[in-house]
Amino acid sequence: MDQFTLNLLFVGASFALYIGIAVWARAGSTSEFYAAGRGVHPVTNGMATAADWMSAASFISMAGLIAFTGYDNSSFLMGWTGGYVLLALLLAPYLRKFGKFTVSEFIGERFYSKTARMVAVICLLVASITYVIGQMQGVGIAFGRFLEIDAFWGLLIGACVVFAYAVFGGMKGVTYTQVAQYCVLITAYTIPAVFISLQLTGNPIPALGLFGATESGEPLLAKLNQIVTDLGFAEYTAAHGSTINMVLFTLSLMIGTAGLPHVIMRFFTVPRVSDARWSAGWTLVFIALLYLTAPAVGAMARLNISELMWPNGTSGEAVSLEQIESDPDYAWMATWQKTGLLGWEDKNGDGKIQYYNDANEDLQAKAAENGWEGNELTNFNRDILVLANPEIASLPGWVIGLVAAGGLAAALSTAAGLLLAISSAVSHDLLKGQLTPNMSEKSELMAARISMAVAIVVAVTLGLNPPGFAAQTVALAFGLAAASIFPALMMGIFSTRINNVGAVAGMLAGLAVTLLYIFLHKGWFFIPDTNSFTDADPLLGPVKSTSFGAIGAMVNFAVAFIVSGMTRETPQEIKDLVQSVRVPRGAGTAVEGH
Repeated sequence: MDQFTLNLLFVGASFALYIGIAVWARAGSTSEFYAAGRGVHPVTNGMATAADWMSAASFISMAGLIAFTGYDNSSFLMGWTGGYVLLALLLAPYLRKFGKFTVSEFIGERFYSKTARMVAVICLLVASITYVIGQMQGVGIAFGRFLEIDAFWGLLIGACVVFAYAVFGGMKGVTYTQVAQYCVLITAYTIPAVFISLQLTGNPIPALGLFGATESGEPLLAKLNQIVTDLGFAEYTAAHGSTINMVLFTLSLMIGTAGLPHVIMRFFTVPRVSDARWSAGWTLVFIALLYLTAPAVGAMARLNISELMWPNGTSGEAVSLEQIESDPDYAWMATWQKTGLLGWEDKNGDGKIQYYNDANEDLQAKAAENGWEGNELTNFNRDILVLANPEIASLPGWVIGLVAAGGLAAALSTAAGLLLAISSAVSHDLLKGQLTPNMSEKSELMAARISMAVAIVVAVTLGLNPPGFAAQTVALAFGLAAASIFPALMMGIFSTRINNVGAVAGMLAGLAVTLLYIFLHKGWFFIPDTNSFTDADPLLGPVKSTSFGAIGAMVNFAVAFIVSGMTRETPQEIKDLVQSVRVPRGAGTAVEGH
């Protein structure tokens, strides 16, 4: 059976499973559409939350960014995992105890203001739409390669699948679909990693193989460091960026994670407050299975690529065009070249493809001596690495098909959660909560489905022109959530001093300053150049746009406290409400009927 047919079988079977589950778990009420009837078991919810959480950025993009940068991009791991701990400990149980359907609804009631609820909706939409761009980008990349079609058609197919199980199933359908998607994505991620770890180190556990030795007896990371420095790149395990930017970036990812509406919504689906805590614990276990493997995937893939480009070591000759065309070990390069995500050019006409850092001063003399005219691997999109990894390592065809299904499962699971958060913000918070409060449940359900369909169209359109690699695009969304939503939730739970005026002023200030910095740093100004992934020079020292969310959060906190101190005190009934949510006494009893 050829590879294309295998890919179709794995992807088609997984899609049939998702749609079948959605039909079985179709939402028939607003409670089922928004919160799955609050009847999801903690283990099931933990698995669904993990799938919702581990998006295309985690599955497709993160290992690629780590592979080509090394230590510095480990901040993705630290920020996303640490942020989930913050969410689990500081927010999830209290928000579940409050008993509402959405984050915006909590903010509206806690800050006793329809304006606060409206501003929260705006913040949620900005962060969620930015986030969903990265997911649709991942869908396009995965389809483009494995179904050998244009990314545009890949996005359309993926959008239709999401429409089928998210629009009709709601949170109930999405929950059980995400359980299936987690099983697919974690299997697809770990099996190739185990194969490659065995090939390189003889250890079947990738996380341990990363610190093991290769067949020659040399430690894997030491060998990788030697190869990449020989090619003029920075040492893989050394820090070579700004420490300040790395700290702010990690913090931005952490507090952005804790403010993501589509993840928080998952804790509204369990029966009791205690179940929210158990769900958080199980989610961490399920996330750890992938996140402990990702650094090994990145390092081993970088080693394999470097050795393929220089078959006899850096003291020998680079791979030849003849090898790329005839050697099965290089067949993956020709396949990925068709997608436009991988490219090379024989600039000096020597029949070989030199892969090195042509900006490195130590290599420039050697390049002149050998007649090299620059790095001839002209394009290597970081987002293809995990998907191409089984082919690079010459793994069986069924593994390649499984990875195709896994990549799509990761992108589609998070896209569904985000689209559900967007639709609930529009139908429940904007229409039902603000514009048409007398709307019937049937009309609200219809409005939720229509708004989700519109959101899918917007997501597909923006996904065709992303502002960066998938993980970079997602990092921007985390920064926006960090600057706008997280501070409002923290102050709403842990401070009775913050009033409605302070909360609104803080959210607007945090969102505005962060958006402004992103546009200036990206060089977009008023017309985004979404075809370029390069940034302008940072305006604030070494701080990049992906790191500014932490500073935006500080602005939010500061403005909220200053404005609250200058305006009227929070009403006593709101102070009592905050106290009842925060104090464990009677937890879960007063609001279980909501």
